[in-house]
Amino acid sequence: MNDYTKYLASRVTAGGLSRREFLGRAMAAGLTLAVADRLFTESAEAAEPKRGGHLKLGLEGGAATDSKDPAKFLSQFMFCVGRCWGDMLVESDPLTGAAVPALAESWEPSKDAATWTFKIRKGVKFHNGKELTIDDVVATLKRHTDKASESGALGVLGSIKEIKADGGNLVLTLSEGNADMPLLLTDYHLVIQPNGGVDDPLASIGTGPYKLTNFEAGVRATFEKNKDDWRTDRGYVDSIEIIGMNDATARIAALSSGQVHYINRVDPKTVNLLKRAPNVEILSTAGRGHYVFIMHCDKAPFDNNDLRLALKYAMDRETMVEKILGGYGKVGNDFPINSTYALFPEGIEQRVYDPDKAAFHYKKSGHSGSVLLRTSEVAFPGGVDAAVLYQESCKKAGIEIEVKREPGDGYWTNVWNVQPFSTSYWGGRPTQDQMYSTAYLSSADWNDTRFKRPDFDKLLLQARSELDEAKRKDLYRSMAMMVRDEGGVILPMFNDFVNASTKQVKGYVHDIGNDMSNGYVATRVWLEA
Repeated sequence: MNDYTKYLASRVTAGGLSRREFLGRAMAAGLTLAVADRLFTESAEAAEPKRGGHLKLGLEGGAATDSKDPAKFLSQFMFCVGRCWGDMLVESDPLTGAAVPALAESWEPSKDAATWTFKIRKGVKFHNGKELTIDDVVATLKRHTDKASESGALGVLGSIKEIKADGGNLVLTLSEGNADMPLLLTDYHLVIQPNGGVDDPLASIGTGPYKLTNFEAGVRATFEKNKDDWRTDRGYVDSIEIIGMNDATARIAALSSGQVHYINRVDPKTVNLLKRAPNVEILSTAGRGHYVFIMHCDKAPFDNNDLRLALKYAMDRETMVEKILGGYGKVGNDFPINSTYALFPEGIEQRVYDPDKAAFHYKKSGHSGSVLLRTSEVAFPGGVDAAVLYQESCKKAGIEIEVKREPGDGYWTNVWNVQPFSTSYWGGRPTQDQMYSTAYLSSADWNDTRFKRPDFDKLLLQARSELDEAKRKDLYRSMAMMVRDEGGVILPMFNDFVNASTKQVKGYVHDIGNDMSNGYVATRVWLEA
């Protein structure tokens, strides 16, 4: 039984999955009907996962500038915080990435996929005792589609023309068909709040398994169990403490000594050291996350595509995967999609390290002098080492890179999406459309390469409304080629998510959706003595 079927079994044990739901997902995971049926019966008869205890997580990514407004969530710290207290309308299946019900219990598209009707779950209460209504859902989505909210989901929701209630249902009318619409609503910014968070977006009142009891930006967040949680297959511990630990050495020491139960962002170089600790377990999950070097296409000298190509050919991807990821990942090809995505564009030639081609394009660009690259350890594990390694590979092409190490606190507000050349990471998104809409659409707030091309936008919109999968795949291939050859992203590697826990932690779910069990780690695990 693999980790995913263990997770399904735990949900059956907790009463969160019907026989029909379990059999469908278990067979999709490769089990035969007979085996799946037996596993369901055994799980239904098993003792529940242990409940109780105080779970402590030491997480990289917090900053003094962190906002409690879900629209402005930026860091991994806030990603996990939001998952503790809030729910989305839709979630994604950990194994397949398919849309699964959450606060929306079902949905139905029109024939052209331009109108979607979502049935909103009844009997769900917010932490303040107020019952969830369709008005709360409508207000939430309207707030995130308002540019004034500065929501990280704004680009994702850009095709919505109308948001309205129809009885107890949510009706979304789009400017064009979108077969992926339910998955777009899994975006972690789209936490459903009372009156959409309009009255107080910082209140942290949701329908999730835990209530926020204390919050110090970048330092600590504490939670207590929501006794009125509408689900029984989550929220096993009584309380949670998430501690900001941006220093990798401090995280490792805290886990090894038992001060915390779980840490994120384990540097692959330290995995062998951690494995020696008798009470530590390494949790490595392959997925859609990727580490990037981002150039602003609209700022000199990066507004010159020959310079961008020179910097791409000067990247030694194989060495990056070996030395920075320790083999925990795969090489990238300068576009943000890998084979875990549906309709992955196959047959695109892999870009390799080529100092001669880099030198050719560098000379053609006419640039002279050093190129400033800003980095930090919070950009991704080994971010500073990666910048130095890149500096060395560029030298062979005659390109001088000046590496500037920036402080971790404030990196995501002062450097990322502000400075023209820096290191960063993306956790991936449920669909190609969402990944491109979030980071490459001209109007996207998180277009961190300033790649603004009307022809690309047109392809994106065409692909979004194309219901013929073969045609849609061709469109995605054209988009990938455009980003790869003309965009501002250098994408050397898709990283595995490498985290670690004490052996007390049980029920961890390896989720391809994103890091830290797609942010749900604190709500999915339980503690055993």
